[in-house]
Parts: sequence; structure tokens; C-alpha cells
Amino acid sequence: MKRRLGAPAGLFAAEAAGLAWLRVPGGARIVAVIDVSDDAITLERLQPVAPTRVAAHAFGEALAVTHDAGAPAFGAAPDGFLGQSFIADLPLETTPEPSWGRFFATQRLLPFAHAALGRSGLDVIERLAQRLSDGVFDDDAAPARLHGDLWSGNVMFTPAGVTLIDPSAHGGHRLSDLAMLALFGAPFLDDILDAYATASTVLPAGWRTLIGLHQVYPLLVHAVLFGGGYGAEAVATARQYL
Repeated sequence: MKRRLGAPAGLFAAEAAGLAWLRVPGGARIVAVIDVSDDAITLERLQPVAPTRVAAHAFGEALAVTHDAGAPAFGAAPDGFLGQSFIADLPLETTPEPSWGRFFATQRLLPFAHAALGRSGLDVIERLAQRLSDGVFDDDAAPARLHGDLWSGNVMFTPAGVTLIDPSAHGGHRLSDLAMLALFGAPFLDDILDAYATASTVLPAGWRTLIGLHQVYPLLVHAVLFGGGYGAEAVATARQYL
């Protein structure tokens, strides 16, 4: 059971909806929800094991399948879920958008930049947001079904293989999940990314050079949550794409 005192209303319902949506045939293994209420969620007990290259490779392939299950639009919440979405305890907008760049700029970068940065840093993010909204970084890939908070702490190696927990699920660009894995590290990261790239047919050309673009969002989230140097790192990363 996971119970968090002071958790915002709707947090556990959003988690359960995201986990159900991410569970697709052939996709990444998703922790099972046993029960959910307003103030708690009960999940299957997972037994951690030492990471292996084989499990990492299988996870990369399966994650591509999860992403390819798709979403109705960029920014879309899990199918049928009408409540508030979150990243950690922070509320997220989930308004469907036809283009990834506009969604990423208006619903991910700008809200957290306004909450975390001073004027000089905010100016950089606003310039990047304009380029995103103008479609500079858009490609032809359909919206992917994202975990949305895919740092290593939510990627558990278990006897059954890699199992994902604690999502911030929404429709977005598949590189956003890969970028979060790369930002905070993961066991056998190169094996995960190589297996994913082999399994996927829709990664944009030069996708590795775009990883930093997608990392601006989680850096801004961390700036809001923890302060420190995350805001400056987000701004420095954003400058690379101006």
C-alpha cells in the first residue's frame, strides 16, 4: 500500500488510471493495482533483483510497443480519465493539442518556468517555447503513450523483467520518456536505448541530439520541487536549442 499524508486530491486516481492505460499487449510490464481510494493506492509487491543487460534490452523493445499504442492527441490524459493529472505532487494540464511543440511549450515548459525562474531565465524558456510553438521541432510521429516520469526510480528490475511504477501518463513525444531515462541515469541505459531504437520505426533523424530538448521539462519540474541548480541547468540546456 502507498499512502501519502497531505497528497493532493485525485493523485492516486490519476496514478491508477495511468497504470491501467500503460498496460498494453507486448508492452512494458506495469505494476498491478490491487485497490485505490482517495487517500491510498495498493499495488502488487515487487521483488527487486540485480539489473541485467538482457532485461534492459527486453525493456527497450517493450517500451517501444507501449509508446506505439498511442494517444488521441499530444497532451491527452489516459483514456476515460477526467480528473487532475500530476507530475510528483504538482498538477499538470492535459488539454489535447494537434502539435507536439505547442503542447510541450504551453503545458510543460512555460508553467514550470514561471514557477521556478527569474526574468533572465524565463526569457530563455519563452524564446524556446516560441520556437516549439512554431513547429521547429515537430515531426510526423503520432502521439505516443508515455509513462511521463520515467526516471530510474520508477524502472524496477524484477524477476519478471523491468516493471514500471508511478507514472505521469499522457500523450506526448516518445523522446520525452527516453530523455528522462538519460537525464537521471538507468542501469544499462545504452542497451535500453539501442534496443528501443532498433524496435522503433518512428524516431526522428538525429534523435539523440534532441534528448536535451526534452530534458528541459523534467529539469524545470525539479527546479520547482527542489530548487538548487536545476533551474540554471534547465536554462543552459534550453539555450542549446535557440
